[in-house]
Amino acid sequence: MNKHHESTGPSDEQQITLRGPAELADALPYLMGFHPNDSVVMVALHGGRGRFGGRLRLGIPQSEQEWPSVAEQLAECLIKGSERRGGRPDAIVVFLCQEPAEGETGSRTMERLRPFAQGLRTACGALDVPVLEALCISGNRFWSYVCPDARCCPAEGNPMAVPGTSVMAAAATYAGIQVRGSLREMEARLAPRTGAAGREQEQALDAAGSALVPKLLDEESRKEVGGTTLELAGRLMRRLGRAPAATPSLADLNDDRLISHEEAAVVILGLQDRETRDRAAEWMEGPEAESALRLWRALARRCVTPYEEHAAAPLALAGWVSWSTGDEPGARVALGLALRLDPRYTFAQLLHEACNQGLDPETLRRCLRGERDTRTAARGTAQDTGAVRRDTRTVRRGHGAGRVAGARSARAQAAGRRRTRPRTVRSGAVGRRRAGQSRNQGRRATRTGR
Repeated sequence: MNKHHESTGPSDEQQITLRGPAELADALPYLMGFHPNDSVVMVALHGGRGRFGGRLRLGIPQSEQEWPSVAEQLAECLIKGSERRGGRPDAIVVFLCQEPAEGETGSRTMERLRPFAQGLRTACGALDVPVLEALCISGNRFWSYVCPDARCCPAEGNPMAVPGTSVMAAAATYAGIQVRGSLREMEARLAPRTGAAGREQEQALDAAGSALVPKLLDEESRKEVGGTTLELAGRLMRRLGRAPAATPSLADLNDDRLISHEEAAVVILGLQDRETRDRAAEWMEGPEAESALRLWRALARRCVTPYEEHAAAPLALAGWVSWSTGDEPGARVALGLALRLDPRYTFAQLLHEACNQGLDPETLRRCLRGERDTRTAARGTAQDTGAVRRDTRTVRRGHGAGRVAGARSARAQAAGRRRTRPRTVRSGAVGRRRAGQSRNQGRRATRTGR
């Protein structure tokens, strides 16, 4: 279960009037940007006309014992989050989306989820916000937990509208809004490789770990590894950028072919260093952004068993670039996966929260631009200092001592401009030893900071 909610702020897009459960059910994929399978979705409504506000998504808990506490948390999160963004909801719409299990009908799925729907309605009501509608979508049909009239909401449910034929679909097409398949399909693009390719990648990660782990644990060597990682990542981005555009599935295959197992392993391990990852996040806009996003997705697919947790870094970077370039659904999917792998991954937590609160990514972009400009200025100062030192040596050979003070001043300025960042080093296993594998053959690496 993904315990990290997803929400978006109110939109200023074209207004569309939806009437009744059928149009609400059809509108859900357009509200989220994808079909949220196996999910509970809550949407805040504002004003007398029910303007859509914040949206929240969570994987449906598998254990029914979790439903009461999760319902309370979701209700509080959506309502308090809406208040922080400027307005308490006047009502809420709830969607429970889950395909029937093997041997189960959609109607049976709806009944099984009824206690969860009731818990959500009760939790929202306890906070003085009513649930205007609660729908279950399963097996290409929908049911209302609120409407008691069998004439419009029969026990067998109502069929979903044919895709592309509703008012919402027409308005979305006009506005250029696209639905990119299901949540499951979007997550599959980021899933680790399997089969022979997965085994070859595992071997490459083993070999790279043996070479890089000692360097990652040493302060000076870690900086060298960071530089090598970023240089290689830049080359891979340029390589991907030269590849022709294709459909998403074909593009992923092409990107995988363009990156060797050894190259992927080096960058994956290098990104486990917090400072290196933060510098990689500067590829966030302009022509670089698309190539960076393709690279981070490809690297996430290379984090094969038993290196799955290492995907948190490329997934968080993919989420950041998606959010920075306006793809909020893609951002929430990538960041949700990162947090599913490592719930304490601070970088993904902060991005996820900011995206959920509807903050403008430009704030973070400005911060990263500032980091980059400061680093560039520091390099320029260091180069100037080197020139001054060469002049000083010339002065000492007999051309007078007038430039020595200037050399000291330049060194002082360089020291003053140089930024230092405390780091917490946490060593851990890159992978787990297979049965029978000797200790000196074990895979070990480091993850520095979050």
